[in-house]
Amino acid sequence: MSNNSILVVGGGFAGITAALEAAEIGYEVYIVETNPYLGGRVAQLNQYFPKLCPPSCGLEIQFQRIKNNPNVKVITMADVTSVSGSAGNYDVKITQRPRFVNEKCTACGECEKATSTKVTSEFDFGTGSRGLAYKTHPFMFPMRYVVDAENASETELVAIKNACPYDAVDTDDVAKSIDLAVGAIVVATGWKPYDVGNLTTLGGGKLKNVVTNMQFERLCAPNGPTNGKIQRPSDGAEPQKIAFVQCAGSRDQNHLNYCSYICCMASLKHVRYVRERSDAAATIYYIDLRTPGRYDKFKSITEADDKLNLVKGKVAAIIEDADGSPIVTVENALTGIKTDEKFDMVVLATGMQPSCSGLQVPAGAIDADGFVIDGEGIIAAGCAKQPLDVMKTAQSGTAAAMKAIQTVVGR
Repeated sequence: MSNNSILVVGGGFAGITAALEAAEIGYEVYIVETNPYLGGRVAQLNQYFPKLCPPSCGLEIQFQRIKNNPNVKVITMADVTSVSGSAGNYDVKITQRPRFVNEKCTACGECEKATSTKVTSEFDFGTGSRGLAYKTHPFMFPMRYVVDAENASETELVAIKNACPYDAVDTDDVAKSIDLAVGAIVVATGWKPYDVGNLTTLGGGKLKNVVTNMQFERLCAPNGPTNGKIQRPSDGAEPQKIAFVQCAGSRDQNHLNYCSYICCMASLKHVRYVRERSDAAATIYYIDLRTPGRYDKFKSITEADDKLNLVKGKVAAIIEDADGSPIVTVENALTGIKTDEKFDMVVLATGMQPSCSGLQVPAGAIDADGFVIDGEGIIAAGCAKQPLDVMKTAQSGTAAAMKAIQTVVGR
């Protein structure tokens, strides 16, 4: 006999879509998310395609649907530790890490004020800092603080607990083990930026004013570390000349063999960010500018800007001068001329790597690149399956929900 419950591993756009599509026709769905919040990479963006909406635009609608649907159970700060059984009857074991904040939390922020210690913000990809009691972003869901007990002293933990007027801070919270019985599993574990440390010729993440495309998103976001102002990390100055380097780790047999799909569009979007905020000049170094379908119009409008210079050529090296300004070495593929050009700031379009790459997949199997392979009763969705934009990610989530339902009703 089949179990009609469905497990969705990952609470990004694909996972949320899959969960809601199944839940809204009556199936019990569990979303297991490793972060303290739902929304995945979309939550970290300044704007997303196709309409350049802020992430809250699409996510808050989804969050409201989750709140209104008792069929959806959300388990954050949790990881799948084992899966046994077969399609229709899976036994899943989950470990949930302590949040140290319970459901009484109103997100009033008093706990955050109780300690001045700051650590690097994972949500901001290291471009900013956060406190030891923190919200990752203003529209966080669940809207509940997290206490970083690992980095807090005993004195700070007591101060955080005493500051809460609602008795929501539970310093005795411990890890929990959860067992679920489900009939199908949707793996929507998303993607991670390719490790810039591997790109040694492009600075390897050690050059002060060379950032990744996702770091640039956080710098441009109103809720980011600079409140949306584009600033050089080294000195806070507003850059007047910015380079965008395509295929930083993608389409390279030494790194990621495949095209990461979104990078060209993201860099064109980043040029828009720059031009909206300043009169700075931008250069995109590219192999090919790939803007599929509806995005070709976006490309045409963006490249018409006389402050944008498009150079076909692969960047061979980036170094920095005495004041931290990056110097880019590139050979123009059309003229054959090799040049060194100085910029105030460089943005690397680092590739989209599946989150499961190099790790044990929570369920099913992965291919050589780390993408999840569909199996009987285990369905991949979103960027766990292949590189996708947000719109196609949502479509993938809907398709995964249909396959999961077919699994549980067909047994």
